[in-house]
Amino acid sequence: MSTVREVTLGVLRELGMTLIFGNPGSSELPFLKDLPADFRYVLGLHERTAAGMALGYAMAKNSAAFVNLHSIASAGNGLSAIIDAHYCHVPLIVTTGQQDRRQVLAEPFLVSRAVEVVKPYVKWAYEPLRPEDVPAAIARGYYLAMQPPKGPVFISIPMDDWNRPCPPVKTRKVTQTVLPDTAALDDLVHALDSSRRPALVAGPQIEEDCAWQEVIALAEQLNADVYQDPIASRWTFPRRHRLFRGGLIPAQRPLAEQLHGYDTVVVLGAPVFVYYAYIPGETIAPETRLFQITNSPVDAAAALAGTSIVGNIAVAARYIRYHAQKVERAGSPPLPAPPEPEPEHPITAACVFSVLNKLLPRDAIIAEECPSSKGDLDRYIQLDEPGSFYSVRSGILGFGLPLAVGLQMASPKRRVICPVGDGSAQYSIQALWSAVQQKAPVIFIVLQNNDYSALRGFSDFTNVGPDVPGVEIPGIDAAKIAEGYGMESLTVDCSKEIEPAIQRALACAGPVLISINVQKGGQKTFGMDRSVNPPNYG
Repeated sequence: MSTVREVTLGVLRELGMTLIFGNPGSSELPFLKDLPADFRYVLGLHERTAAGMALGYAMAKNSAAFVNLHSIASAGNGLSAIIDAHYCHVPLIVTTGQQDRRQVLAEPFLVSRAVEVVKPYVKWAYEPLRPEDVPAAIARGYYLAMQPPKGPVFISIPMDDWNRPCPPVKTRKVTQTVLPDTAALDDLVHALDSSRRPALVAGPQIEEDCAWQEVIALAEQLNADVYQDPIASRWTFPRRHRLFRGGLIPAQRPLAEQLHGYDTVVVLGAPVFVYYAYIPGETIAPETRLFQITNSPVDAAAALAGTSIVGNIAVAARYIRYHAQKVERAGSPPLPAPPEPEPEHPITAACVFSVLNKLLPRDAIIAEECPSSKGDLDRYIQLDEPGSFYSVRSGILGFGLPLAVGLQMASPKRRVICPVGDGSAQYSIQALWSAVQQKAPVIFIVLQNNDYSALRGFSDFTNVGPDVPGVEIPGIDAAKIAEGYGMESLTVDCSKEIEPAIQRALACAGPVLISINVQKGGQKTFGMDRSVNPPNYG
């Protein structure tokens, strides 16, 4: 009879998960020993980095990635990436080691209660009752992780299980498309047919459900304005399209004001809505009909207003397009081009992104983590291809660098560019080493302002005041850190140096870090200033 380990490796092969992202410890070694030649192990120097690379890889592939982390450390060091996967609907199969079953009762060193710790943020958390249940548990976890809305699962495996005898386990086909209620879609079609001025809100589930082209065709048929959802984890509508109107502001009253004047609003593949600063107001104007189509029953239940329809976004968009009338109406004027930034010293983030936009390959991928400069990035970066923009909406720092590495590994024919704040980068700086080791040619653009500018901006925005400790972070040299990990680096101090530095990085076959000394950001909070009457925490 085969062993648990041999049967598990066979299950992973059948499920297409022969790439293992991990950070090993003693309780994982019995599984990792003598990996077969068709398996590849991708080492992260920290659990956050290992799981974060898997996050990017799974997002780009739109399929499950396999992660092997260390014992209880997985729930501490790696939990932030698991939370990102939860909120971004990313299918991760996260496995960790547990102490030897024969001494767990005695509370030995490295005993793990991670299953209980991670439960709020995974679709399923389990420690098999018998060694021979391990392969079947991994298969079950895969089926569940891939079921919409996709997400992470967590399986804790005692270290003495791997060499136990185990019967064969065959994988099964489990369908994943959930069809929306056609009667509810008919009500939506009727509302659109009678609408004078409709708008669509594009959310990340459009890419989860492979609905990019369907949504573009629907918007064009309805001649409807299209907004990106607030705090977008993906851009899911072409930025240069004549119908695109920009992103929504993550606060109730300003968002409702943005959508004021539309008589029908359809949210496609996003919550209703993701807010940040507390600025009370209507979810939507009382005279506006609001519909949500989502693959997430949780998002449907959490919506503060409107009618929610649960089901596949591509199927729903196709159904509406086939049944709704084609509309000829005068649309809103196109978004004006942002002004050309003036060269300043120190450099502005607007100048960085303006130059970068002119040099980006058509199919470039942006993995962003620059909170205080996000507004400038949204204004200046124009991308029109599917799978071109990735972020996360959890608010936990440290996702950008490993996310970019995983995205690049999954998309070797496209170039990944990672604009990241100097503060954010420090949360997972070890990912630079992984980029070098994996020969992943990511271009890391570090916006160096020696400051947690997003915090400073929020402090000003909410009248907390300037006397807050821990906001300044002087003395970090990102270029030297990159060199220490074996990566080529460049430092830019004036605006005329930006273009040649980016061109040089684009010409390199390996990863490059460009450290750009910029002005302190955070003058606005997600596009808002005090004119919106933010909460006063002073």
